[in-house]
Amino acid sequence: MATSTLRAPVWLFDLDNTLHDASYAIFPAISANMNIFIARVLGENGMPANQAAVDAARLGYWKRYGATLLGMIRHHKVRAADFLHETHDIGPLDRMMRAERGLARLLRRLPGRKILLTNAPTRYSTEIVRRLKLHNHFSQHIAIEDMHVHGQLRPKPSKLMLRRLLRRHGVSARRCVLVEDTLANLKSASQLGLRTVWVTQYLRMSDPIGRAPLPRTLKRPGYVDVKVKSVRQLPARLNRLR
Repeated sequence: MATSTLRAPVWLFDLDNTLHDASYAIFPAISANMNIFIARVLGENGMPANQAAVDAARLGYWKRYGATLLGMIRHHKVRAADFLHETHDIGPLDRMMRAERGLARLLRRLPGRKILLTNAPTRYSTEIVRRLKLHNHFSQHIAIEDMHVHGQLRPKPSKLMLRRLLRRHGVSARRCVLVEDTLANLKSASQLGLRTVWVTQYLRMSDPIGRAPLPRTLKRPGYVDVKVKSVRQLPARLNRLR
C-alpha cells in the first residue's frame, strides 16, 4: 500500500453524462432552451438573434470561461438564477432519463466518502439524484449555486472553487478523485493534484453546440489517471488510482 489516504479517498462525482445518460434527451432539451434564452438576450428591437450568433456566443464563452453561463453573466448582465431556471425547465423527467442499473451498489462498494459535484442547478440535480435513488449515498451535494468564490460564480473547471472545496473539507488534493465526463474539468483538477477518472460512454459530441463530433478513438490524456466506459468499472480500477 502506498499511503493511508488511499484507504479512505474522497470521491467527487459529476452527475450529467457520468451517472446517467444526459445526452439521450435531457441535454438536447436544455440546449434548445439555452438557444432560445441566448437568442432573446442577443436580439435587437424585439427580434431574437439568429442561430449563427447564438452558436458563436455559446461556443466562444464556453472556450473562454469554461461555461457559457459565465460569458452571459459577464457580457450581458444575465442573472444566473434566470438562466439556470429557464434552461432547465424541461418538463417531466420520467421519459427523458436513461441510466445503468447497479449504481447504488457501486457507490456502496467504493471505499471512502462520496460528494456530488455538479455544474447543474440544485433543483434539477436533486431531482435527478432522487430518481436515480442515489441521494442517500452522497455525504454532500454541491450544485452550481454553491460554487461562489469571493462573490463570483466559479463552476468547474475553476481551480479557485476546487481549492476552496478542499479547504472546507480539510482534505489533501491527492486524497480526492474526480469522476467526470468533461476533460477540461479533469485537467484543472489534475493540475491541483487530484486523481482523475474520465467516463466516456455517454459522450456524443466534443462541443456544447453539437457541431463537433468525437474522434473515433478517445485517447486518454496524460492528466487522466483512469479512463473507463462506465462508472461501474471503478472498483476494478482502484489499483490504478493508487
